[in-house]
Amino acid sequence: MRQSIALIAISLSSLPQRVGPILTIIVGVTCAVGALVSMLAMGAGARRQEMADVRDDRVIITGLDAQGAMSAIPLNEAAIVGDLPQIRRDGAGRPIVVMESISQLYGQERGTGALLAMALFGVTPNVTEYRPEMRFTVGRMFHPGLHELVASNSCVRQFSDFDMGARPSIEGDRWTVVGNFDLGRLNQCVIYADMRTIMADFSRNAYSSIEVMLRSPADFSAFRAAIKANPALHLNAELQRTVVMRNYRQLNTILDYASYFVGAIMAIGGMLGAMNSLYAIVDSRERELAILRALGFGPAPVMVSTLFDSMLLALPGALLGAALAWAFFNGLSASPFGYSIELAVTPALALLGVVWALAMGFVGGLPPAVRAVRMSVASALGAMEA
Repeated sequence: MRQSIALIAISLSSLPQRVGPILTIIVGVTCAVGALVSMLAMGAGARRQEMADVRDDRVIITGLDAQGAMSAIPLNEAAIVGDLPQIRRDGAGRPIVVMESISQLYGQERGTGALLAMALFGVTPNVTEYRPEMRFTVGRMFHPGLHELVASNSCVRQFSDFDMGARPSIEGDRWTVVGNFDLGRLNQCVIYADMRTIMADFSRNAYSSIEVMLRSPADFSAFRAAIKANPALHLNAELQRTVVMRNYRQLNTILDYASYFVGAIMAIGGMLGAMNSLYAIVDSRERELAILRALGFGPAPVMVSTLFDSMLLALPGALLGAALAWAFFNGLSASPFGYSIELAVTPALALLGVVWALAMGFVGGLPPAVRAVRMSVASALGAMEA
């Protein structure tokens, strides 16, 4: 231990004489960590956004044969659900139950003009009670029975068909956008229309799903048990949190895979750069190390000091890479795979970047450390005498 500390102190004192190789290591690690953290910021931002307004007193109900968000819930079964005692009531004493009928429409993307498919949610007007985070920035809520739409402001930013007063075509009819709104921190395009009008126009006789608000999260077990115990109901109830996590699992997996793939490539480049620089440092200290070995310093302290060098030099690169990722990418909006995401460089990602850099420093420093240990004392001293 004493020998290792002594060698580390000698190595630290000689840092000013090794500016070139040190800068090479720091720049390589900075690029690798910056790329990794900025890529992972997409996944972190997506997960933060997905779960931002999720509440544990919200329940989503689908049929037992549901495929994703699509199922067929008979009208009579939906009426039974609305009478269950665990459901919260609004100020007028009505249960906060939102019936949904999900269809599809197309929007013209701003900039490219491409037609992209999106979901059209036919809902009951009390969706504003179920989603109190829904705030209109212009216009009003749709009127039941009319061909009216309301669209989130994310739709307005992404598409040219959903500004206030726009009249997109749905099933051959012109619908009017009568309001734009923000939906909490959710940054996705959401379009609502009157559920009964949607069902009539699309010839539907069943709901796609039902969303209810419970009196409290503690009522969920009793609520789900009541649905399962009723033989007239063939439905499945899940917490909103569970459904949201499942719906976004594939997107999050793709984002994480892309992030780690790019990060791994950058890490390999950073490690190779660090390895070459460390080989140069070991070569420059060949005589110094030979003298220390001749004085009785063992191979283990030599290896420890070399690895310490490598990991220590990776640390400023890690901090700088995380700082640059935060400065340039935190809060930046991106739209991978059609999803609008606000990147989030979190402390956890910065810490991951530091760990990643230290691992790069260790792996990159291992071959030069082994070379330093295997260095022939006799040949090094002989070269010094010559």
